Amino acid sequence: MATSGKVRSVNPLADRLRARIKREGPITFHEWMSAALYDEQDGYYCRADLIPQGRAGDYRTAPETSPLFAATLANYFSKLFTDLKRPQSWTIFEAGSAGGDFAHGLLSSLRRHDPRIFAATNYVIDEISPAARQRAGDRLAEFADRVTFRPLAEVRPTVGIVFTNELIDALPIHRVIMRDGNLRELCVGLNKTDFTSAERELTPRVAEYVDRTGIKLAEGQIAEINLAAEDFISRAAAMLDPGYVVTIDYGAERDDLWRSPNRQHGTLRAFRRHQFMNDVLSAPGEQDLTTTIDWTQIREAGERVGLRTLRFERLDQFLLVEGLLTRLGEISSTLDAVEAIRLSTSARELVLPTGLAASFQVLVQEKPAPG
Repeated sequence: MATSGKVRSVNPLADRLRARIKREGPITFHEWMSAALYDEQDGYYCRADLIPQGRAGDYRTAPETSPLFAATLANYFSKLFTDLKRPQSWTIFEAGSAGGDFAHGLLSSLRRHDPRIFAATNYVIDEISPAARQRAGDRLAEFADRVTFRPLAEVRPTVGIVFTNELIDALPIHRVIMRDGNLRELCVGLNKTDFTSAERELTPRVAEYVDRTGIKLAEGQIAEINLAAEDFISRAAAMLDPGYVVTIDYGAERDDLWRSPNRQHGTLRAFRRHQFMNDVLSAPGEQDLTTTIDWTQIREAGERVGLRTLRFERLDQFLLVEGLLTRLGEISSTLDAVEAIRLSTSARELVLPTGLAASFQVLVQEKPAPG
């Protein structure tokens, strides 16, 4: 994958990043990706003029693909509610809600099928984008009495679930490369007006991760290190007393990420209009950036903060086990023939081996009650 890119003068974020690099020198890829995706004004996920998800956006997620995704997860969350001994109240935390499709589908399903659980549910959304928060607020207006928007770190520990869908793959990462037998950290510098790769010594947290995991790369091989994922899992565990962390994303085990001959340049990808882009450094704020997550890292991070793994499986298999086909029959019976066909068609993406869900995994971690 190319690692240099021309930057258009009409891109204000690119202009600011160029000015910073000229002033301070090369910046870590983590800093560059943080700005490209999460800059408050011009970051990809924060721009008011851009809706990333859906057919008109740059990618699709399961909640937009079919309402059966949220309806099936509602069924599973109901089981977790029972496992938590049916508390008088509990909280479902969602980080990265986008426009609120999942929250709306889940709350609607709970209200219809499990009114006792619905009455006990508080729903807290942590969404960094003001524009997305506005869209989600409008979408969830009918549930305004039980939905709040707040950073998860500001919520006091409570009984509940922390849920994410395709969040961790978009967290800013560090990149390392094996050069002459030593690991170096890849940074972003400038070649005239083009963003280009530069190298530096490992930053302290990256060096600690390298020592902890014993990462081994071939000469010239690139790998990503997602320290933000470990931070998120730690925050999630701290908010539960007791509860579950449910993570849906696409990833691989650590050995597969480091040893696969198809991943010699890492897994960093850029998307725009549902197409791969050749240059991950071009047009910051205008294209999505994503990496394949390290499931070994996520489980280890959970273990360090008191989480134990309950389930880990492919998303399509998980949805079938948790009753997607039953939900399909229930919802179809309330629709006219045309809408029922559309719902059945959307279900294919979630259950067929060639569908969207087959490329994703589900990790369920438990934070036990004290004692």
